[in-house]
Amino acid sequence: MIEDIGFWFSYLTNGKHLTWYASFQFTIFAALMGGALAVIFGLAGATMKNSRFMPLRLVGSIYSSIVRGVPDVLFFLFFPLAFEQAVEWVVATQVCSPEAIAAQTAAWPPCREANWFLGTTEYLLLASVSLGLVYGAFATNVIHGALRSVPAGQLEAARAYGMSHSQVLWRIHVRQMWVYALPGLSNVWMLIIKATSLLSLLQIADIVLWADRLGAPNFLPAVGLVHEDWRWRYYLVLFVFYILVTWLSEKGFEAIMRRVGKGILSEARA
Repeated sequence: MIEDIGFWFSYLTNGKHLTWYASFQFTIFAALMGGALAVIFGLAGATMKNSRFMPLRLVGSIYSSIVRGVPDVLFFLFFPLAFEQAVEWVVATQVCSPEAIAAQTAAWPPCREANWFLGTTEYLLLASVSLGLVYGAFATNVIHGALRSVPAGQLEAARAYGMSHSQVLWRIHVRQMWVYALPGLSNVWMLIIKATSLLSLLQIADIVLWADRLGAPNFLPAVGLVHEDWRWRYYLVLFVFYILVTWLSEKGFEAIMRRVGKGILSEARA
């Protein structure tokens, strides 16, 4: 019994498992940063869709329509690669001489001096921006609909009391918009949480990648087969983790709903 406890303790606290535990921070960071950016892009997109200027309305409509139609995986791979090569192209125009470009045998980058070596931090930031762009399109529609759901009579009453346009917008319109938007934004947040499982596609050693590595059959020449295929056990841990995050998120949104809805009587809370 003591030997079994010692084995499991040493096994679950070895270097690879400690790295796996640390990789959970990548998932949490990408979800929080991606969620914050999604709200920012959603507010910007909804503002453009509600604009009185036709070009801005067109840009907002194109953003929310086209990005929502692109598969998440495709956009998740396209944006970081396109951004990386765009940066390398800009750098190449400054540092690459004609001789260096002619001597370069690879198709890309134009010269070795323009090569941008991305690490985990850079890929994690690009992944967060990708999540924000993709799900910001969904948030745009949610916020746009929420802005239109605020009763027009309340806005007219605010103007009748002498409030300026900015006061009506921020104290009445946006203030009440959140009551209508939060249920939809909670669904967008859940989608972002699920999408964090794609981080390994950007060479980030996240929880999914480490679960696959640690759960694969492990054979060491010194001791033989340490364990057989245990991937299902590690995936079960991830399943419990995502369920826990989902449950905490639901409780968090319920608390936020009570906070923003305090003192507001609307059909969204009926």
